[in-house]
Amino acid sequence: MTWTEPATWYANLASFYAAAAAFITDPSGNVLLVKPTYRDHWAFPGGYVDEDEFPHEACTREIREELGVALTVGDLLVVDWAPPTGQRPRAIVSFTFDCGSVATLDGFNLPDGELDDVAFFSHRESEHRLPGNVANRVGAAVRARGRRAPMYLAGGLTFPAR
Repeated sequence: MTWTEPATWYANLASFYAAAAAFITDPSGNVLLVKPTYRDHWAFPGGYVDEDEFPHEACTREIREELGVALTVGDLLVVDWAPPTGQRPRAIVSFTFDCGSVATLDGFNLPDGELDDVAFFSHRESEHRLPGNVANRVGAAVRARGRRAPMYLAGGLTFPAR
């Protein structure tokens, strides 16, 4: 076997994007979603992980930036791997963290120009408002929270099986 210089080795490895999202519910279990101004659909609060940032730190930052509040980022609930598609040339790994339950939207401060709205929706309604490739994270997050064990999603498949 031939030794490869580290710079060459790493330059030839696959690269991907990473995102972090917050799974927040109300006391009845309804799911909190935000409506970005730049998308046709709703989303979990969250966004891309910056260089030199851990996913849980990105989740904390995004909650603060998008909702104007500080919430505790808890257990990892879902890891979702999606292959390149459309204009996204690389795979993306999305980390969804349990950010607890809040009783009210009072105190949230949405950034001007980025978010139009924030609301709680039933599991079914939140799945309908999310893009198809994200909707299955709702059920996975609910199951993971109940089992206190993360779920892994890949290309629309759930591991372990339901």
